[in-house]
Amino acid sequence: MRHSRIGVLALAALLGASMPAFAQTRVAPPTAVESAPLAPPPGAAAPAQAQAAPPVAEPQPVQPPPVLQGPAAPQPVQPPPASPLPPEPQPVQPPPTLPAPGPALPVPPVPQQTGVPDPNATLAGKRGDASDVDAVLLVSKPVLSLSGQSSWDQGFQRLSESFKILRDEAAKAGLPIAGRPLTLFVETDDNGFRFEAMLPVGQAPEGSRTSEFARGVKVGLSPAGPSLRFVHVAPYDDIDSTYETITAYLEAKSIVVKDAFLEEYVSDLNDPGDPNLEINVYVQPK
Repeated sequence: MRHSRIGVLALAALLGASMPAFAQTRVAPPTAVESAPLAPPPGAAAPAQAQAAPPVAEPQPVQPPPVLQGPAAPQPVQPPPASPLPPEPQPVQPPPTLPAPGPALPVPPVPQQTGVPDPNATLAGKRGDASDVDAVLLVSKPVLSLSGQSSWDQGFQRLSESFKILRDEAAKAGLPIAGRPLTLFVETDDNGFRFEAMLPVGQAPEGSRTSEFARGVKVGLSPAGPSLRFVHVAPYDDIDSTYETITAYLEAKSIVVKDAFLEEYVSDLNDPGDPNLEINVYVQPK
């Protein structure tokens, strides 16, 4: 764990045409041909009385052909109705005259949150995924903090003791716990590390004294800003593997981070061998 944490700090990253009708012309019957009776041959007696020729019918006058009806005269095309004229534009009404500015109204006070703080709330506001890295935005919270240092072998015990002191001081001051405990590692080397243990707290009740704390406890704010979160779910003794993953990720992405990293303990630090121990590790790019 010590070498991995030191490495992290060194990186600070588309139809037709109609046929004309032919009028039938009425043809008058042929005129009867008038013929004279033939003379009798010689030696023949003449008929006693010439038979009268049948009356010849008078020719009937030729009827004129019927007059063809000419094509109907085209009707004049009616012009389309004239479109109505557009309405005349109405005069633009001038804007109402605004009253002269008066004295500035007092800003109402921001109401205080009355909800009960959640002692299990995390800085990211949502649970992380142990198989992925997610970018989150940390929001500062008021904290009670306690500075200290430890060797790597005694680190787990030293951090557990620091959080117990912070909880005791918060209870004495009447401060409700408003989040999971945190550790900011400010310096590491082969022998150990320096740290700042933090406990998020809510608003102090009226009449409580928060200006004085014992055993070196003081008031501060948790880190804020864009961060990368890595999730460790395994015994605390195996956290070196998580820091090796962090180092490899930062090198592959060429990300330079600040010379400090933050651990958030989603689970209580009761047993370093707990296989279900869950810790959020935050690193902040420069």
